[in-house]
Amino acid sequence: MAWSTRELAELAGTTLKTVRHYHSVGLLPEPERRVNGYKQYGAAHLVRLLRIRRLVDLGIPLARIGDMVDDPGSGTDALRALDEELGEQIARLQRVRDEVSSIVEHGAPADLPEGFSSVAGNMNAADRALMLVYSRLYDDEGMQQMREMVGALGRTPLDDELEALPDDADDATRQELAERFAPYLADIRARWSWVNDPSSHASRSPAEMQATVVRTMLEIYSVAQLDVMARADAILGEQQPEAAADDA
Repeated sequence: MAWSTRELAELAGTTLKTVRHYHSVGLLPEPERRVNGYKQYGAAHLVRLLRIRRLVDLGIPLARIGDMVDDPGSGTDALRALDEELGEQIARLQRVRDEVSSIVEHGAPADLPEGFSSVAGNMNAADRALMLVYSRLYDDEGMQQMREMVGALGRTPLDDELEALPDDADDATRQELAERFAPYLADIRARWSWVNDPSSHASRSPAEMQATVVRTMLEIYSVAQLDVMARADAILGEQQPEAAADDA
């Protein structure tokens, strides 16, 4: 019994286009034609097509399939490589699934860096945006330490005050908040000393890292908020020489 191309494709669970593609790349030999010019496929074509489809379903590249169909024992290396690749894909998918579960569990935004869903409540929208940018600037260890720091610090009243600071806050208000913010900043730098030299965990050059952070902060924080941060940093800078003199 002979089959037409359409009948062969249907028996093999594939399409006419796929059968023709296998012909074009040399995987499936062209059959003889009937007197009327139509192709006629036999059992050998069907079996070969089924073997090709099986290997395709396993994920074997078409470039390797021809040799494996002609010599079934020749595909051991390809199968081992595929097994390793599938193992990596499964591990990646499991990490993604765990992350999705954590996002759902904590009701966190889905666009946070990996692992930050459990500490999402400690950050406002600007902080979350900055963390996304950080994820492209810090290495994995740096982001892990950043996550630990955010989790340990929690959300403080100072954070809420800084977030709520109006754009037109007067000089006295900014200075008063900066003076209370400076000890908080000093505590962070003392507990996580690496923030004093973030380049130790950088995945980019120091110049690119600094330029990216500065540009991002200028856009996501208000002028008043940035002014308070700068004043707090200046206060700490003034205190350091005094502390050094006391130690001497």
